[in-house]
Amino acid sequence: MIISNRIAIHRIISGTWKHFTFNIVLCVLTYLIHYFFIPADFEVPMLIPTILGTALAFFIGFNNNQSYDRWWEARKIWGALVNDSRTWARQLIHFQTQHTEKEGNDERTRTMIYRHISFLYALKQGLRKSVEDEYKKYISDEDIASIAPESNKANALLALQTRDLSLLYASSNDIDGFKFTELNRMLVNFCDEMGKSERIANTVFPTTYNYYTRFFIWLFIVFVTLVTAHTIGEWSILAGTLIGYVFLTIHKIGKSLLNPFENIPTGVPLNQITRTIEINILQTLRENEIPKPVDSVNGEYIM
Repeated sequence: MIISNRIAIHRIISGTWKHFTFNIVLCVLTYLIHYFFIPADFEVPMLIPTILGTALAFFIGFNNNQSYDRWWEARKIWGALVNDSRTWARQLIHFQTQHTEKEGNDERTRTMIYRHISFLYALKQGLRKSVEDEYKKYISDEDIASIAPESNKANALLALQTRDLSLLYASSNDIDGFKFTELNRMLVNFCDEMGKSERIANTVFPTTYNYYTRFFIWLFIVFVTLVTAHTIGEWSILAGTLIGYVFLTIHKIGKSLLNPFENIPTGVPLNQITRTIEINILQTLRENEIPKPVDSVNGEYIM
């Protein structure tokens, strides 16, 4: 979904000014070295930046593909989490055809549905390494105390869900073996989706990819400036800067997708996804107080 085809100038400047400044400085120094220290009859073969630029294009394209694969896998995982969350709430409510006559089971069902919203917020907090405690809103003080010693709050909440599902199965004639299996399968799915998300968040992209890519881009900029200096003089500074800016910006775009769960404009919009699930579940429960959807930031992106 494209929210806007335009990007605010201040975002472009704030995101690229460092490497753009270094790019200009490098081109100026390269031209000065060529002008003062390299003999006029010495020419750098054009074959060098040609081959290097072609190799860089393939290498950066490969890096960006790998980065996008990580981002897209993260988005698919949370898309599955949306569907499973809706199914979880729907099954808990409608599998008990007589739940309105069983106050104890009805209260346990509502608690388990609320606790799932807390699980989503706890998972988001863990993936983004945030200090916010949004997950506490929908669980009791007893649950908060129970999971307090746990480092992985989302996993601890799943353990409580499994415990209460077993109690619900034991105390409700409506929840037979088949329905229990279906509900437990949802908990297994939640655990799988949590583990997949953590795998992406905790897997470090090889540092050498980033280091060597930047090094070869700087080397490419130097050779472009040297080659064009023989034909267009000081205008080679502008040529090297513009060509280098293109390569550096494309590389930076790929880097921004490497960590899809970070709270950045290019990250997976976890705020929006968790809020959407929260709204859907509360509406399923026929709640009166429904939070508003997450708005876009300046009409450009959604966190």
